[in-house]
Amino acid sequence: MPDGAAARPLVEVRNLRMYFPITAGVFRRKIGDVKAVDNVTFTIMEGETLGLVGESGCGKSTCGRAILRLYEPTSGSVLIGGQDIVALKPRALRDLRPRMQMVFQDPQASLNPRMTVASIIAEPLLEHTSMTAAQRQTRVHELMDQVGLNRAFADRYPHAFSGGQRQRIGIARALALNPRFIVCDEPIAALDVSIQAQVVNLLEELQDSLGLTYLFISHDLSMVRHIADRVAVMYLGQIAELSPREPLFARPLHPYTQALLSAVPEHDPDLEANRRRIILKGDVPSPANPPLGCNFCTRCPRVMEICRRIEPVLTEVEPGRHVACHLYPQPDSGRANGAPTRGQ
Repeated sequence: MPDGAAARPLVEVRNLRMYFPITAGVFRRKIGDVKAVDNVTFTIMEGETLGLVGESGCGKSTCGRAILRLYEPTSGSVLIGGQDIVALKPRALRDLRPRMQMVFQDPQASLNPRMTVASIIAEPLLEHTSMTAAQRQTRVHELMDQVGLNRAFADRYPHAFSGGQRQRIGIARALALNPRFIVCDEPIAALDVSIQAQVVNLLEELQDSLGLTYLFISHDLSMVRHIADRVAVMYLGQIAELSPREPLFARPLHPYTQALLSAVPEHDPDLEANRRRIILKGDVPSPANPPLGCNFCTRCPRVMEICRRIEPVLTEVEPGRHVACHLYPQPDSGRANGAPTRGQ
């Protein structure tokens, strides 16, 4: 992260919820909700990379899409550069789109197979700027140079490229309008291991040269440790722990984070030989019917009686370290005084 980049928050997510309705019957009557993202709050500073990790199905990608309003959030607010994009009308949201972009997980699925590379990269310019055709071509060539693509390939179609090259095309498209904030939704998950490091190094170089701010969504904890400044650990739609990178990997506080990190292999053979895996029992509860208290109480090896009744609050327990767990002091609020938060 550049010096002084943490001075101001660029992205402020407050109490974000993304519920998907469950319907049944001939008249599609609503009978419940899938709580994909449930009361998520965090801040990303200018020039920072926040890693968002968790197991498959925990709501990471849904959270990223809701932040950019690719999904309409159920409730909450998302401030980007001081503007609440959840409250914006469609026209005002469109005007704000150049500031925030997304790099998708599957580069093959996110690129139109009937468009050339030049057309794909130039599409945002065509939609949001008044550039001439010559200016767009010049900009496309600049972007291809930035992401390490040969401009001689501008008239080729996506199928002619490898997975890593296709992801570079997606990154170039995301950079076309000079955004300030980019959501990277598992950008390396579909790539060969030999290519993953190249794409992550490219993202870091672009961040340094352009002053970008990232939300880096991934289940690859080793890569998150490499690229992220801070890490948010997500479980069943909620943030379990939020911490600077090194303290979290050195001494995780939440029992779920401890179990998650215990599965990461060590490069040092001596450390690997002494690594103690924490094996969680049971399955992840359904987001359509989460537990009454803590979401993790059904699998937690340190569960207490209070965990099954009262939902913990994400609380700062050390400087810069936040955790939602009853093992640590909770604020004196209705949620901490015995008032359940679900099923009311």
